[in-house]
Amino acid sequence: MNKIIHQTLIPKLKLITLESQGLLKESYFGKGKNAVLIVLEHLGYIQIDTLSIIERAHHHTLWTRIPDYKPKHLDELVEEKKVFEYWFHAASYLPIEDFRFCLPQMLDVKRNKFHYYNADPKIMNYVMEIIRKEGPKKAKDFESQKKRTGTWWNWKPTKIALERLFMQGDLMISSREGMLKTYDLTKKVLPKKINTKIPTPFEFAEYLVKKNLSAHGFTDLKQITHLRNSQVLKKNIVEILESLVLEKKIQKINLENLPSIYIKSELLEKKTKYQKPFIKLLSPFDNSIIHRERINDFFGFDFKLECYIPKEKRKFGYFSLPILFGDSFIGRVDCKTHRKEKELELIHLYIENQDFEIESWLESFIKSIKNFAEFNNCESVKITKVSPIKFEKIIKRLLN
Repeated sequence: MNKIIHQTLIPKLKLITLESQGLLKESYFGKGKNAVLIVLEHLGYIQIDTLSIIERAHHHTLWTRIPDYKPKHLDELVEEKKVFEYWFHAASYLPIEDFRFCLPQMLDVKRNKFHYYNADPKIMNYVMEIIRKEGPKKAKDFESQKKRTGTWWNWKPTKIALERLFMQGDLMISSREGMLKTYDLTKKVLPKKINTKIPTPFEFAEYLVKKNLSAHGFTDLKQITHLRNSQVLKKNIVEILESLVLEKKIQKINLENLPSIYIKSELLEKKTKYQKPFIKLLSPFDNSIIHRERINDFFGFDFKLECYIPKEKRKFGYFSLPILFGDSFIGRVDCKTHRKEKELELIHLYIENQDFEIESWLESFIKSIKNFAEFNNCESVKITKVSPIKFEKIIKRLLN
């Protein structure tokens, strides 16, 4: 296949992937709780994160796509057994219909004695027995057990046992209170109608290909196999992609200085409709930017979450959010919620892409920040630093 000058194709690819992610239009997936399930089925998963400097990542990612989203929507879907928690490439919410595709990993954990949740089998048996007899339990419920006469367990080993039993599929998370999880027997949580047939390696590969193309519009081998090192899996994925190319359902495109991509034929031929550009504040764990190399390749945006590096080495701040304007990333903003004061602080707003006149994005940015403050249950916004400094005066004036 001939090389394609990627500068001419990149703008279309950017629109295709942003539309596939539901970021080009407001309420692309609809509204309310029903939209949450649609988003999960379309994207495949939503990553859970424990950091609470602002509203947690799973809620933020859904709110970005569903303007009237409320955290209770996700909790209700878990209680209704339409959504469940498990490990995708990280802790995630997934649609319950995809449960069977987690079974290979569950079995792998069960067979691996030296899994990183290396729990004591006796404590695992004890935890299972308690939940069978007494019903759903939180990790903290086992704290009192160590006070019983003659017991040899305490909270830390039982916590490890709970996580191991969860990872190997014996327990599921039946509900949450914030980050406090309640565990119950899988047979009590999983709906009876759900398919629990273990997928073949080929079926699992098909699942990953389908989900990646659905969520992103186009993909590549590295993205599909992210954090999955099985050579058998890679071989199956390559075979599936080549088959889809022969069937003309997808096209393989070689790009100059970039990996070859696979894209749905219908999307390449379709004229992507584009409304007036507006601002989206993305979570650092948003599905659209979780593959950092891809975002750098196609959007020219080099993003790294700096909360994991020493303070003195941070350039943009502890928890910076990428700022998407239409199909371009124009900067990032380091945020923090002061919950007692009900104030959202923009610690450092950094505008990197100055190809756009400030008038083109400022109104949408102010609106987005105010909506974001409301989403975080904040009544006011404080901005501490703006770079470049020339933007500081007008942004502070409009925010206040």
